[in-house]
Amino acid sequence: MTDETRQEDSLRDGMVTSPHPLATQAGLAVLRSGGNAIEAAIATAAALCVTMPHFCGLGGDAVWLVADREGRRSCFLGIGQAAQNLPVFSGSVPLRGPQSTLTSACVVDSWGHALAYAKEHWDGRIAFSNLLQPAIGHASKGFAASASQAFWLDFRAKECADWPGFSENFGSVSADKPFRQPQLAYSLSMLASDGPRSFYQGRLAQRIADGLQTVGSPLTAEDLAATRTREVDPISIHYRDLTLLAPPAPTQGASTLSIMGILNHFNLAALQAGDAARYHLLVEAVKQAFLDRGQIADPDWASQDLDNLLDPERLAGKAAAIDPGHALAWPVTYQHGDTVFFAVTDKEGRSASVLQSTYFDWGSGVMVGDTGILWQNRGAAFSTDANHPNGLAPGKRPFYTLNPGMALKDGHPHLLYGTQGADGQPQTLAVLLTGLIDLDLSPQEALAQPRFLLGRTFSDSRDSLKLEGSLGGEAMARLQTLGHEVAELPALSPLFGQAGVIRIDTDGTITGAHDPRGEGLAGIVGNV
Repeated sequence: MTDETRQEDSLRDGMVTSPHPLATQAGLAVLRSGGNAIEAAIATAAALCVTMPHFCGLGGDAVWLVADREGRRSCFLGIGQAAQNLPVFSGSVPLRGPQSTLTSACVVDSWGHALAYAKEHWDGRIAFSNLLQPAIGHASKGFAASASQAFWLDFRAKECADWPGFSENFGSVSADKPFRQPQLAYSLSMLASDGPRSFYQGRLAQRIADGLQTVGSPLTAEDLAATRTREVDPISIHYRDLTLLAPPAPTQGASTLSIMGILNHFNLAALQAGDAARYHLLVEAVKQAFLDRGQIADPDWASQDLDNLLDPERLAGKAAAIDPGHALAWPVTYQHGDTVFFAVTDKEGRSASVLQSTYFDWGSGVMVGDTGILWQNRGAAFSTDANHPNGLAPGKRPFYTLNPGMALKDGHPHLLYGTQGADGQPQTLAVLLTGLIDLDLSPQEALAQPRFLLGRTFSDSRDSLKLEGSLGGEAMARLQTLGHEVAELPALSPLFGQAGVIRIDTDGTITGAHDPRGEGLAGIVGNV
């Protein structure tokens, strides 16, 4: 396989893009067998839970956007809720360990919900158990651990020794032998046998509840049983001649759409891709949108009207507030997090854009008993201030950084996109979307653009503007003169995350790519 086919490909019969080749191949096998995009996405999702354990797993959550040519569009919020019996914290919620395992995991339920949707609307016929077989095989037989997994294991080497059960499962990665996860393979086999709800009510659920109790998590069997995916309408704005879709609260989808709504007031097509003026506008639009992000919370608990965040007059006012000659000071707190993005489209144009995550790399660091399941630390996103919109409360869903995207053209799926990176997600999407739409870049060209990260990163606690070295010294110097506190990071650094794009043109041609910053694969039906 050449580098070109690894990163980008095109055809009319369907495509899968994901951050791991084995996961992409699992999805492609479903499409080749006549399955639809959701069925292929579930096979991809399960394989990623095995092959990218540092970013996602059965102990995490997922957010889905789905749409088709018949006008259906929906969002599945597979977001777990806070435990009913919560500990009392004197300060912030712990970032790691048992006390960070405050929210249930909804990713498996989201698979079951998506599969039911596919059966009802997309003529789905493939059994859930069949979709899990590639994941089970990779967990039991093993695979070559990715460079990404090795990077993040090494990055956390000084911390992970104290994480319950972690070292026994992930303690070393060797290029000389396959990485196996036999306990996870057994849990996946139980899911395949008993169905997705068995994760919450059934044999596997009891093993999970017992493991959580043993390790000291506040989650109980009752919390697992109460976990359900919510199907909601996506939120949207118009950008140029497209309709951009995003998931609603408690995700930051409104932040991404706000950025694009602000940028809609500028002629970005008149700027060159690497112009400092372009990056200045992108960064300033991010700042304007992020000033409102603290309002986003679980709508069941939030008192404010979140719809006003996308009010056209509000966005126009934010665009007018951008000074083309000077940077706004940056006062917003950074949110950490990592995840995986994958997307699938089939020959009928039915499409799924998905993110799933355990929040931080390696989640809470806590293994749940002998299940092979690493639990998320999404509860660390809560505030312990009871008056904060995102204040911790029993049964509440936390503010969520996951926001997969989709652009419709004439009502049909046209662009599927998403990325890793918590705060970095809307920022990277601003670069990608303006490249794809305003500059008419190919998916591979758009993904290769220099990126920026405003705020702190895992390796740099300064609230500076991190710029990828490929942007070039002249543009960086110009941004400094505009008032940005610039810090350079290496080109193609893993800290800029991994993104993916699929483009479906009006003639049915499909092109797509996965990020050159990782080992992902965009594959087509009829190839690899």
